[in-house]
Amino acid sequence: MYFRYSSKETDYLKSKDKALAEVIDTVGHIEREIDTDLFSSVIHHIIGQQISTKAQATIWLRMSDCFGDVNAENILAAGISKLQSFGMTFRKAEYITDFAAKVQNGEFDLQGVSKLSDEEAIKELSALKGIGVWTAEMILLFCLQRPDIFSFDDLAIQRGLRMVYHHRKIDRKLFEKYRRRFSPYCSVASLYFWAVAGGAIPGMKDYAPKTKTPKKSTATKKYKEKIK
Repeated sequence: MYFRYSSKETDYLKSKDKALAEVIDTVGHIEREIDTDLFSSVIHHIIGQQISTKAQATIWLRMSDCFGDVNAENILAAGISKLQSFGMTFRKAEYITDFAAKVQNGEFDLQGVSKLSDEEAIKELSALKGIGVWTAEMILLFCLQRPDIFSFDDLAIQRGLRMVYHHRKIDRKLFEKYRRRFSPYCSVASLYFWAVAGGAIPGMKDYAPKTKTPKKSTATKKYKEKIK
């Protein structure tokens, strides 16, 4: 299943912004997969933090093969050690177990979240261990399909904005200007800025100031530290 949008949203965005209109016409319709189950979406996002999409998919497949149905009962019965055996860190296994416990005992209301406003839903989700504001925003977009999500903390969206509008930097004030322009269909705008940031339009460049290249010895040291 993909994020639902139509010409209604894109026509509105095109009427508000000529530069984005060109991007939309060039890229065409974007099919971005979603997960409509809130429980699995939270688990997915916790697993996927700071690892590749491929690694995330591998861990999820191992869990699915083991449990059949990845639900709160099965996660709590498995325990942290079993969750770690699928390839995730102890901390992530701890977060997932804590979330499953809160769902099972009713402390976290899965059904209730879908009825909350964006701001309230983000507050509820980000109160969970392992879920920050950015992750909560992504859950709202890619699970609950909220139409007006535009995350300042998303570096790819900031990159896309720089590329389309030739900005060197996106501060909060400038970001909010674009948010107001694209609302109430910021989620669809986000899809296109992600596409631009990912190289969907050849020749578009990032106008962020270039950082100075460190001396060879320093660069080598940082690289070695990164891969440890």
